[in-house]
Amino acid sequence: MDRNYAFSGQFCYNPGRMVLGRKIALLHLNKDSVEILPIPLDLRNKFLGGRGINMYLLSQSYSPDLDPLSPENPLIFGAGLLTGILGFGSRINITAKSPESGHLGDSNMGGDFGAELVKAGLSHLLIKGRSRKPIYLFIKNRNVEIRDAQKLWGLDTVDTQRIIRQELGDEKIQVACIGSAGENLVRFSAIRTGMKNSAGRTGMGAVMGSKNLKAVAVRGNLDITLSDPKNYLKYYLRTLKKLMNSKWVQALGRYGTPLLFQYANAMGFLSIRNNQLTTIGEQGYALEAEALEPFSTGMLSCFGCPAHCRHRFSIEEGQYKGTKGEGPEYASIGSLGSKLGNFNLQNILSATELCNRYGLDTISTGSYLAWVMELFQRGIIDQKMTEIPLNWGDGKTILKLIHQIAQRKGFGNRLAEGAFAKRIFGEVSKDYLLDIKNFPIEMTDERLPKSFALGMATSTRGACHMRSRPSLDILGLPEKILKKIYGGRVSDQFSAYSGKARMIWWHEIFNALCDALGFCHFLTVFSSPHAPQYNEFSKLIALSTGLAFTPKELKIIGERIYTLERMMLVKDGITRKEDTLPKRYFEEPIPEGPAKGEVISHEEFDGMLNEYYRLHGWDENGIPKRKKLEKLGLIKKE
Repeated sequence: MDRNYAFSGQFCYNPGRMVLGRKIALLHLNKDSVEILPIPLDLRNKFLGGRGINMYLLSQSYSPDLDPLSPENPLIFGAGLLTGILGFGSRINITAKSPESGHLGDSNMGGDFGAELVKAGLSHLLIKGRSRKPIYLFIKNRNVEIRDAQKLWGLDTVDTQRIIRQELGDEKIQVACIGSAGENLVRFSAIRTGMKNSAGRTGMGAVMGSKNLKAVAVRGNLDITLSDPKNYLKYYLRTLKKLMNSKWVQALGRYGTPLLFQYANAMGFLSIRNNQLTTIGEQGYALEAEALEPFSTGMLSCFGCPAHCRHRFSIEEGQYKGTKGEGPEYASIGSLGSKLGNFNLQNILSATELCNRYGLDTISTGSYLAWVMELFQRGIIDQKMTEIPLNWGDGKTILKLIHQIAQRKGFGNRLAEGAFAKRIFGEVSKDYLLDIKNFPIEMTDERLPKSFALGMATSTRGACHMRSRPSLDILGLPEKILKKIYGGRVSDQFSAYSGKARMIWWHEIFNALCDALGFCHFLTVFSSPHAPQYNEFSKLIALSTGLAFTPKELKIIGERIYTLERMMLVKDGITRKEDTLPKRYFEEPIPEGPAKGEVISHEEFDGMLNEYYRLHGWDENGIPKRKKLEKLGLIKKE
């Protein structure tokens, strides 16, 4: 039987306090209960929204003993403070303890779902417990309805969305859902919305599946009131013009993120065959952005975004005829392509779409496949275990393994355990899974770009480029400009160590703020010095919500979020020893290509780490000092 729940309290549209009208829904699935509550102003002032409030909520129940697949692990959806507002805000964070790493789990997702949640009057969902049977949530304006999902169980992520819209009679409903991978508790399964958008990293789909929650469907048509609409529009249009005139956004709108593949290949920081090589030279043309154009049927954007960076594609002939979808992103091309020695673009498109439909993270899927392919190459595992030969570049094998992983069949059942499969493959296998904090390295190799290397090592969700990667480092900007951005000397040499700790510290804080606002990283200084940052954020917040924050105060909020994340990792026993890189990075110089000879120096890396900890106000073991925690208001002063 379906169950309906109404908002408790009055829904508020006070001018200048628009954002305060957004509520949080507390759902206890084992009790079939829903409670709608306001979000305290103090919590907004300290954490804003999105990733910020999500981390506060997770911290309330986080412990080393919390089983990620238990009913006690909270699943938290959080729209950013600016999500749903004209211009830049469309992102939502989904957070829990990670089944993939066993530590902090968090993933950021674009599309239209976050904005629709805001239009329905909510900005956060805190979901606890486990339903007795498969369900989905339907949120419409001031109501939350729990509906039976047994007929949806087993469907892929595209069909699930289609059938929910049919059942509810509204094509404008936005759905976030899991596929078979999430249902089968694959540790790196994703939550999906639309044709491609995914909360892909850290296994949030498995958390959703563990709760018997198939989907969250949202429809809203409540007004979103701006504090100062006239001046907001003026300021937005000025900011938009400046942004759209940047070369980065123009290129992004034409090619999407695959344009980054060319840079990584040409400079020598691409993962080839599980990072045994770092470039494929002229072979890279087959996987660069221009190679997608014959399959592209257009470009589109997330809600309200001025940069249309997402491809729609269709394969009209050949072996993969009939394959249609969105993407692939640069990360998918690298992870399911070059990292596996696979240079067949049509196979990569097919593999990406298969992952999307099953609800698998393409980055982790590619990383684990690369791991076992190298184990097979070296004779550490054999066909007696794998059942099929795991040869580099074999597209047929790649697709077969994706099916097996999502369905937990055959050898795929072992791979579905992700990094935890190390205990299955034996001690010697550990050196070939390039992971950090039990979370796999992505589609790049960081032995050349030292800033990228430090960012991977220190990320609060394990190896992750979206926590701090300073893509600006690729551009070789003059040190004068870098000093203006980062507030201190930073070397303009991509392979240098000097100043790169400052870069990573700065981007960690800045990206935490972006995620709390719901602001896409690609529209910030992630890749362009002309893009919005603290000053622009301060004005956008004031004109849209009426809340006043100086740029300095916004930096403190970003630092508060990141430090709170670090405190949760410290609870898990993570300190300096875990802020490191795979053995290959320190011991194996890149053998050929433009980055030949590059390797990470233990001494130089330790120097970067010392400087990084100092900037954060953490001790030599990476533990936040009491003085810093008091300053950020994370603990009471003595």
